[in-house]
Amino acid sequence: MDFTQFKKILGFVAGAKLGAPAVIIMMLALIIIPLPAFALDLFFTFNIAFSLIILLVVVYTTKPLEFAAFPSVILIATLLRLALNVASTRIVLLEGHNGGDAAGKVIEAFGEFVIGGNFAVGLVVFGILMVINFAVVTKGAGRIAEVGARFTLDAMPGKQMAIDADLNAGIITQDEARDRRAEVAAESDFYGSMDGASKFVRGDAIAGMIILAVNIIGGLVIGVGQHGMTFADAGRVYVLLTIGDGLVAQIPSLLLSTAAAMVVSRVRGSDQTVGAQISAQLFANPNALNITAGVMLVLGIIPGMPNLVFILIASSLAGMAYWITLQAKQMAVAREQRELLPATPHAAPEMKELGWDDVMPVDMIGLEVGYRLIPLVDKNQGGQLMARIKGVRKKLSQELGFLIPSVHIRDNLDLNPTTYRISLMGVTVGEADIMPDREMAINPGQVFGTLDGVSCQDPAFGLEAVWIEANQKDYAQTLGYTVVDPGTVVATHLSHILQSHAHEMLGYEEAQQLLDNLSKSAPKLVEDLVPKILPLGVFVKVLQNLLQESVAIRDMRGIAETLAEYGTKSQDPDILTSAVRVSLGRSIVQEISGIAQEIPVITLEQELEQLLHKTLQTAGESGAGLEPGLAEQMHQSLEESAQKMEMEGQAAVLLVSSYIRPWLSRFVRHSISGLHVLAYNEIPADRKIKVVSTVGQRA
Repeated sequence: MDFTQFKKILGFVAGAKLGAPAVIIMMLALIIIPLPAFALDLFFTFNIAFSLIILLVVVYTTKPLEFAAFPSVILIATLLRLALNVASTRIVLLEGHNGGDAAGKVIEAFGEFVIGGNFAVGLVVFGILMVINFAVVTKGAGRIAEVGARFTLDAMPGKQMAIDADLNAGIITQDEARDRRAEVAAESDFYGSMDGASKFVRGDAIAGMIILAVNIIGGLVIGVGQHGMTFADAGRVYVLLTIGDGLVAQIPSLLLSTAAAMVVSRVRGSDQTVGAQISAQLFANPNALNITAGVMLVLGIIPGMPNLVFILIASSLAGMAYWITLQAKQMAVAREQRELLPATPHAAPEMKELGWDDVMPVDMIGLEVGYRLIPLVDKNQGGQLMARIKGVRKKLSQELGFLIPSVHIRDNLDLNPTTYRISLMGVTVGEADIMPDREMAINPGQVFGTLDGVSCQDPAFGLEAVWIEANQKDYAQTLGYTVVDPGTVVATHLSHILQSHAHEMLGYEEAQQLLDNLSKSAPKLVEDLVPKILPLGVFVKVLQNLLQESVAIRDMRGIAETLAEYGTKSQDPDILTSAVRVSLGRSIVQEISGIAQEIPVITLEQELEQLLHKTLQTAGESGAGLEPGLAEQMHQSLEESAQKMEMEGQAAVLLVSSYIRPWLSRFVRHSISGLHVLAYNEIPADRKIKVVSTVGQRA
């Protein structure tokens, strides 16, 4: 059989996944079937070679995970050695009386040559090997494996968070993060398996001592009782064979224990083999070698000491120190020469021509979070914020009548760990600090007690609130507080900001999409409206005006029909907005006061309304001609009237003429929250109004 055929056979065995079953069958055969002496010699030699291969593979690996199968290999090697012990015990006890080579040449050689045929020496050598293997190597390796497994498991959450932080920061890609998570999990599994595998090695050492004692007693009993040998002859034959058998088994066991100890004791994170680490660190400092050489030289010149040996070692160490020092000087000189040489001009790497792909567009809606808030947006850590943001977008899209753009979420290490920031078109419009491990108890206006916690304000509406422990939630709710988790705080704040800035998120593309959707049900209306009657820009401006005044644009058909009717008379967006508001009057009023037939309103005195009308005609839409004192007095009166209506549980509505309504709406929009400014012609005919307050020029 040539080498090619042998490779094909090995490939078939590996491809058919017959390796593990073959090993198991071989172990069963060793235990059950009596083997000839030659087969036993072959298996013992293979066991020694196998253990040596394992040790050398461990020495030349740079990372423990490169030999991740090591715990399984330990189990296989241990079971193979124990099976060999059973097979050798059987042949020693059955054939030992026929001579020293009855159990095979390997056992005989270890019994005769290694220990000189003296079973007393063999017992001592075997005992020393057992002490070294069991009490030193195996015990130390087991302890290191136990501690390594514990620290590896404890460090897993921190490593996972570091990977998530690098992923969110854009330092690594999704594939790299997946590979690093798999490596962390594999490392944890490896050190956990090594903790258990060290128990195999320890148990193997204990089994070796027990097997030796059982074989010696059994051999003496069989030799004297069954074969009529004298006690001395039986002791000479069976004890010698048993010790040879034990040494043949213990040498591979010691090699395997050493390999296990090297795996668990090496420093992680290094890309060097064990030999490279030792040579680079142990012999890196020539001073240690020089001092050691001096000590050896002093011991060597003492009378009565083996002078030649000590002087020889001292000379070797001194020579090694000199050679290391010379190498370091040569490297330093070469480094200085490289620094003194003029820098050779290198061809500058060809710069790629800039293109529009290099200009990154700003995010329409952005949410940045500090690193302690990452679990809120990470699904793998149970974060629900992304799902809630999607729900916010869906709700606002249905309420406002157009699709809210996606929210780009990313972490920002420049922020405080518990801070989040909301931006529109790259400009920050909201920022707040939250406590991710607590819940916010919000005071809705009337509560029946106080809570222990960290006082704060609700970032969305500025209400008084307290950060409390989660176990206080039920108690806070009984006192009248509204309790929400940190994710809900962020989602509510985002919803409020998006609703307040809805007009900024509707542009030409969104308006065109609305028209495209409308054209499916009313194609002629859309065809006549844009661009025949109105340009797209005017249409967009009207929609933005409506959204800015908190008017939903869900009724796109009604809006388009009104614009088609009035667009032939005027192209002024404000005039067209007023016309659309009249057509949407029913939905506007219902949104404010529901289905109540009577609407309580605030009005202006006739003199004040005429004054405002005249001022706007003279100064234009800015109202710059209005006296500052009158403006302040009017603002204060409107604010007091609005607060009074809200205290009575009524929606605050200011009813004015259609001409001054746009200016008054801008006048109170950001300063008096909750005050709705309507025109007389926006009230549906089937609704009644009830004047509850009138604002005049005098206080």
